[in-house]
Amino acid sequence: MQLVQDLPDFRYVLRAVAAGAVTVNEQVLTRSFLLAPDALVEGWPHADPLVAADMDAVLALGPELVLLGTGERQRFPAPAVMAACLTRGIGIEVMDNAAAARTFNVLALEGRRVVAAFVV
Repeated sequence: MQLVQDLPDFRYVLRAVAAGAVTVNEQVLTRSFLLAPDALVEGWPHADPLVAADMDAVLALGPELVLLGTGERQRFPAPAVMAACLTRGIGIEVMDNAAAARTFNVLALEGRRVVAAFVV
């Protein structure tokens, strides 16, 4: 039986998630960031807690779906943050960083225009 390695046709892959760090390709990121299959935006400036204006940088990447990774545990943002996406017809899912990383890789492999926003 011949085996063929299926290489993704996107530039960035999430490799690992640990407390306070996320590995994208071979780069360990310890500050919040945005990730699309073809773009990495390091040092995503956001308020704590998140506010609607924090989503402007996310939306600038043109997603059809946003994954919001909220750290080691799932924490829902204010309704205005969710509305920043939903009122534009863009889906948003909130999950912990490990779940967001797994979901990002699956959706990117499917060719979806997904953007993940990670709070680290």
